[in-house]
Amino acid sequence: MIETTLLGILSIVLIDLVLSGDNAVVIGMAVRDLPGQLRKQAILVGTLGAIGLRVTFTILAALLLEVPYLRAAGGFLLFWIAAKLIRGDEEEARVGSAASFWQAVTLIIVADFTLSLDNILAVAGAANGHLGLLTFGLFVSIPILMLGSAAIASLLNRWPWLNWVGALIIVWAGAQLIGHDPTVKLWLAWPLWVWFAIGTALMLALRGYMRYAGRSL
Repeated sequence: MIETTLLGILSIVLIDLVLSGDNAVVIGMAVRDLPGQLRKQAILVGTLGAIGLRVTFTILAALLLEVPYLRAAGGFLLFWIAAKLIRGDEEEARVGSAASFWQAVTLIIVADFTLSLDNILAVAGAANGHLGLLTFGLFVSIPILMLGSAAIASLLNRWPWLNWVGALIIVWAGAQLIGHDPTVKLWLAWPLWVWFAIGTALMLALRGYMRYAGRSL
């Protein structure tokens, strides 16, 4: 019994960490302009909120992932998030206000859950229906995810061109969600690179619109 429990915890932690690379990129980009202490707080609050949502929806995993076009909707949402994160520092004051803090937290929660749609069933399977095991395993992964996000945020501040790399990683994650959506595949069985190209074009268009709208205000 103890061996089974430990194996379940280890499986959940490994699954969550292996599949959390994209999540760490999003978190790092969302908090990159926050000052040190506020950055740590945003990562903590956002990650805790995201984990809470992940636990909640893992309970409903089978039903959730059968919803038509859910993965596709999440993919297009990621294109918007990528555009928002890369829209250009010249249009934004350096982040530091309470509004910006909560904006970062909101982006972390929304993006983390969206990126986790395909992970939910894997984690639920490893937990084997044990809610306590699921919750514990996910919370064990929090410190490592937070450290990874903080490191990425520092790199993005040091080398700003990496923001574009991060945005393209997010777009690729969105393309995978759309391309793997069962309902979409019935109508458009396009290769992932096509969805990636579409996502990149949409991200650039949205970024241009956000910059134009920002100057118009």
